[in-house]
Formats: sequence, structure tokens, C-alpha cells
Amino acid sequence: MEYITDFYLFLASVMLISLSGVLMPGPLFAITLKKAAKSKLAGALIAVGHGIVEFPLMFLIFFIISQFKIPSILQIAVGLVGGFLMILMGIQTFRKRHKNEESQVNLKRDSVLAGVYTTAANAGFILWWLTIGTTLILNAQLFGFVGFSVFAGVHWLCDFSWYTVAALVIFKSQRFLSDRVKIGITIFCVAVFIGFGSYFMGSSLWSLISTVI
Repeated sequence: MEYITDFYLFLASVMLISLSGVLMPGPLFAITLKKAAKSKLAGALIAVGHGIVEFPLMFLIFFIISQFKIPSILQIAVGLVGGFLMILMGIQTFRKRHKNEESQVNLKRDSVLAGVYTTAANAGFILWWLTIGTTLILNAQLFGFVGFSVFAGVHWLCDFSWYTVAALVIFKSQRFLSDRVKIGITIFCVAVFIGFGSYFMGSSLWSLISTVI
């Protein structure tokens, strides 16, 4: 699989993918919308709860990958699956662009606990890290533990920044973005996911062909 070998270019791709992922409607964003109406700190606290689950998972995947020599064919498979899921996620998001995501989380929960519970109970979150996330971690591994740590921090800060700002806007105005703006954000996210998904799949297919030949 062909990796992005320039660290700053890699971080830029991480920011784009991370922001696109967090901007897409989902259970965590849904609970943020509801709790932010009563607390301007809800978004930040929910992001902290999200990080309590996400950081250990990121480091666990990194250390597992670091302890074993991952066969190139497995890396290619992860890239293919991750790229395909990114494209699929983009297509599904575009199809559901007019629908509002509902959250089943109890609104009486503390915001941090709501972030923990909503993240841990989201099967899509685990699947994302086992495929798309693992593809990014394989790339981050090229820059060593420090590079990976920076990657992990940047990824979570994208989550933290978005949920914090979104909650503040909702708390201040008691409304969120107009439908036109939300559609624009959705189309941007779809383009990023389909673009990077195509890149990951294309580079993985090229590596597979090179391996076979």
C-alpha cells in the first residue's frame, strides 16, 4: 500500500478525514445538539467522554501493530476495506442528507458519561477504527511513536473543537445552522470521504497488482 510519507501532508489528510467524520450526523452529534440547549459546556464534556474511549483504542491498535510484523497483503486488505467503507460512508451520508439523526441516550446522563456511553455503544465507531482508523494508524506508524501521538492528539482535537463550537452556538442562539449550510457541509464531507476512500483503494489495488506481478 502506498503511504503519505510527508508528515505535514499526512497530518493535513488526518485533519480533513477527522473533521469530515465528526461533521457527519451521528449519535454523538445528536446528543450534543440536545444537551447543548441547556449547557454551553456540553460539547466539550461530551468530547472528553468520547476521548476516554477513543484514546485507549487508538493506542491499543498502534501497540498491536507495532508488536507484530503486519504482512503486506493484510495491509493491502485493510486499505481496500477502509477505502471502500469511506466511499460507502460518503454515499450513505449523501443519501441521508435531509434526515436528522436521533439519539437514544438518556438526556439526564452527565455529559462526560453521555460521551463515553454513546461512543462505546456505537458499533460504527469500532468498525471505523478497525478499518479506516487502522489505515491511518499504519501510515502514522511510519513517523514513530511521537508521530503517532501527534496524530492521535490532532484527531481528537478535531472532535473536541467541533463539538465545543457547535454546543456554544446552540446554547447562545437556541438554533443551529440553516439547512442550506448543513447541506453544504455534508457535500464537503462526502467529497472528502469519497476522495480519500478512492485514494486508499487505488493505492492498495496498485500495491496488490505490484505484489502479484
